[in-house]
Amino acid sequence: MRFNVMIDDQTYPFDVPQFVIDEGEEFFAQLDRDMDRGYQMSRTWVEKPDRLNRCQIVADRILDAISRENNQLGVMMAAYILTRMPGVTGVRLSTEGDMLEHEFVTGA
Repeated sequence: MRFNVMIDDQTYPFDVPQFVIDEGEEFFAQLDRDMDRGYQMSRTWVEKPDRLNRCQIVADRILDAISRENNQLGVMMAAYILTRMPGVTGVRLSTEGDMLEHEFVTGA
């Protein structure tokens, strides 16, 4: 499954194998448990991140993965988003330093 990450005028496509989605639930559940304690989202402390917040947090980790050229981490984070937000095909990452501004893309 293709997941596109857009940063400014660049697109970074991640090919997420179906087996990663199918077999990654234990890892994804651990991410959820970690976020259950609340999360510092840029300048805002979010006590109980909702589904959108959680995916914005994970999308921010994709930004880190791209900057570190860690494709495996990017694929795992993309797989998390694909499982938590069905119908999403990508994310437009804010470069202004506020992960609450990350926007998800649906459709083709």
